[in-house]
Amino acid sequence: MSTATTPQTGRDTAPAGRDTAPIGPDTAPAGPGSAPASRHARRFGLPVATALVMGNIIGGGIFLLPASVAPYGTISLVAFGVLTLGAIALALVFGRLARRLPMTGGPYVYAREAFGDFAGFLAAWSYWITTWVSNAALAVAAVGYLDVLIPVHESKAATIAAALVLQWLPALANLAGTRYVGAVQLVATVLKFVPLLLVAVGGLFFFDSANLGPFQASEGSALGAVSASAAILLFSYLGVESAAVSAGEVRDPRRNVGRATILGTLGAAAIYLLGTLSVFGTVPHDRLVDSSAPFSDAVNVMFGGSWGGTAIACMALVSMVGALNGWTLLSAQTPYAAARDGLFPKVFAHKRRGVPTVGVGVTVVLASLLTVYNYTAGTQGVFEILVLVTTFTATVPYLLSTAAQLYFLISGQADRVHRSRLVRDAVLALAAFGFSLWLVAGSGYAAVYQGVLFLFAGVLVYAWMSARKQRAAGAVNPGPEA
Repeated sequence: MSTATTPQTGRDTAPAGRDTAPIGPDTAPAGPGSAPASRHARRFGLPVATALVMGNIIGGGIFLLPASVAPYGTISLVAFGVLTLGAIALALVFGRLARRLPMTGGPYVYAREAFGDFAGFLAAWSYWITTWVSNAALAVAAVGYLDVLIPVHESKAATIAAALVLQWLPALANLAGTRYVGAVQLVATVLKFVPLLLVAVGGLFFFDSANLGPFQASEGSALGAVSASAAILLFSYLGVESAAVSAGEVRDPRRNVGRATILGTLGAAAIYLLGTLSVFGTVPHDRLVDSSAPFSDAVNVMFGGSWGGTAIACMALVSMVGALNGWTLLSAQTPYAAARDGLFPKVFAHKRRGVPTVGVGVTVVLASLLTVYNYTAGTQGVFEILVLVTTFTATVPYLLSTAAQLYFLISGQADRVHRSRLVRDAVLALAAFGFSLWLVAGSGYAAVYQGVLFLFAGVLVYAWMSARKQRAAGAVNPGPEA
């Protein structure tokens, strides 16, 4: 076992002050009398942590993105480039923060250490909302690809059942232990990136500039076109924090979390950019605008025949199941960290086989209920708004985390800041903060409105948990009148 999780001297040592989020039994070295580690619980190495980041960033959206942004023209590639730079800046900030505070919880830990319990709770609550709503969205989207292989759309009951199965299978893998989570994530990542790379790289050999269409196909200013296409692409980069959230399950987190975050983000960005460019260059623009399966159309152009739809449906299913597997783990990690500090119900702090089982169970139940509601409501508008809500709710912990990094830098906490890198770290934190604000703006008024309601609902939970924590502290340390 690496010694990186033990207290070290020097600048990267976490303080022993107000922070009450100890590394805990799940990350501490086993000592005399401690329970032996379960054979089902296994720490992630750099490859699996990188796969977790890439798998969570790249879900099923890549299979629809080229057609979604085609109406704006190839100027949407500029938006892709700007988003990629922002995501990399955010990844670098998370890497620096994880090196200083290598504990499960990620943004929750950083916000709480910098700004106190309430900020930490908001980060945890907001991130938790993001995870289970995203899981419902992924499951519903996956059913559309499953329908290409098995016609489930003919029965609403069959459609709902298929969506629930797609959510519960990854949940069962999580409940089996981190050993199986890592195995599923690694296999899913490999299986989906092999065919995606085939299209992304192979499509360049069939590239025809005549297919690109106009640089700006929409009316209005170029800046407006970039912003409009960016609003569609924003959801695609959620997940850069995946390794940081699961830092407690990563071997040598001070070293591997930052590397996995950067490598995973760069890998996902390369796949996004190459894949979109290849589809733009192989499918004629007027056809791409109306395409419901752009990667299928690209495969048909590259190799002929009509088998592309089936092949891409298989790829999409593998991609989404892998993303659901990773997001299910993340959905339980932040409530777990908050529960250990008394900011979430204590039941969320229970672990089995390295996995916070209650968090996994509650998350999959909530996502299942939301999925059933989506289908029984008979409208896509409500669910589309909820998907945009996840973009907003994810940016709340992003903003708090980047603000925490700026706080650490400005306050001059020598145990967290490499002074020789102060300017570089400050520029990165400001860039990541600006990127996060852009994510909020891209979510739209309706999503921000709904997201704020979700956040304020959490304030009531915080008041309840904070009051219980205060009463417990008073019972342990009675005042002078006792």
